[in-house]
Amino acid sequence: MNTLPEDAPRVLIVDDEPDLCELLAITLRGMGLQSHSAGTLAAARQALSDASYRLCLCDLRLPDGSGLELIEHIQRTQPQLPVAMITAHGDVGAAVAAMKAGAFDFVNKPVNVQGLRGLIDQALRLSRVRAEPGSVPTLIGDSPAMQALRVMVAKLARSQAPVFIRGESGVGKERVARLIHAQGARAGGPFVPVNCGAIPEHLLESELFGHVKGSFTGASADREGLFQTAAGGTLFLDEIGAVPPAMQVKLLRALQERAVRPVGARQEIPVDTRVLSATHEDLAALVRDGRIRQDFYYRINVIEVTVPPLRDRAQDIPALAADLLARMAGGERLALTPAALTALQGYAFPGNVRELENILERAAALCEGPQIDRADLHLPAACEYPPEGGAGGDDLDAELDGVERDRIVAALEATRYNRTAAAARLGLTLRQLRYRMLKLGLN
Repeated sequence: MNTLPEDAPRVLIVDDEPDLCELLAITLRGMGLQSHSAGTLAAARQALSDASYRLCLCDLRLPDGSGLELIEHIQRTQPQLPVAMITAHGDVGAAVAAMKAGAFDFVNKPVNVQGLRGLIDQALRLSRVRAEPGSVPTLIGDSPAMQALRVMVAKLARSQAPVFIRGESGVGKERVARLIHAQGARAGGPFVPVNCGAIPEHLLESELFGHVKGSFTGASADREGLFQTAAGGTLFLDEIGAVPPAMQVKLLRALQERAVRPVGARQEIPVDTRVLSATHEDLAALVRDGRIRQDFYYRINVIEVTVPPLRDRAQDIPALAADLLARMAGGERLALTPAALTALQGYAFPGNVRELENILERAAALCEGPQIDRADLHLPAACEYPPEGGAGGDDLDAELDGVERDRIVAALEATRYNRTAAAARLGLTLRQLRYRMLKLGLN
């Protein structure tokens, strides 16, 4: 038997079953990892103080306490150490409790060696991601709310638990999901976002789970679903409240068993995919209204994170605006005047960061020169909302808007929706076309 090098990563096994400890140790050794076994909670705490480890595998039930106590101890003393809880098969409640306490992941008994190897690989990759803090993007802004969110994202990235991201429309829920993915062990895998509300109900199952040839009219070949597309990475289910109850049952099983059954298939296919979800709606209210099943709610909402609205972090607007202008201006250098910045910080932004981006995009198209002044912003005000009914002048404006809309749509269709070519066809710059499309609701 080959001797492992002294600097081989060490894994702590905490379990009072000698046979299981031996199986885990053999598996770890085959992966080039050292291991140390502790049969009690007290022995585990001593081992953690005596040596450093890259991963801890801990049974839920120990002779002198619970594995949850060890997770809490590690969270206080060594929060960077991933812990995987070993639970009885089907004990979903214990697994959820462990992940809420801070566990990286969980392993069901009897232990599946292949699944265990995958979990260990994920834990070791997580250590490598942490060693390169500059290799992932970050959130923009230094307000207390954003600092707290940054800390939460870093904590969630250390786990494999399902995360529910809550926030108003336009706050950047997908950006938070991407950061959790990018800072975690799955950063090298795909990030697959899907808007559940944009997929017709009768196609949702096929889109998520895939289908086999001949399973329904039009299924001319086998097709992988988005769970399989995201294998080794993260699947982000946006607008999760739009998933119908019948589909929630199938999603719940996929999350619990880590396997999917393609439409028309006879067997389930194991999938190694972390699921993050989000909605702008109140998920608890959807449960009360019967739109979300309670068991599904508890499974996707293992850990909840709230993204604050822009009105609660006005001090972040200068940094956000500078970043957005740098990205949308191309080779041009655009900046906000002090008056424009003051106006933005005093505005409530019901549409949040997405509205800020739209306002700046419009201002960049209208401003003269390299600076955007307050007048270029055209910020909405309560008195500026159009009155009901309208007058003769409004009818003329609507008619002119209709003519302009028809011409833009015709140009886009003629150029196969190539905006640059459509702008040239209309005698406009690309910035002017983008502004007109935004004004007419053609985005």
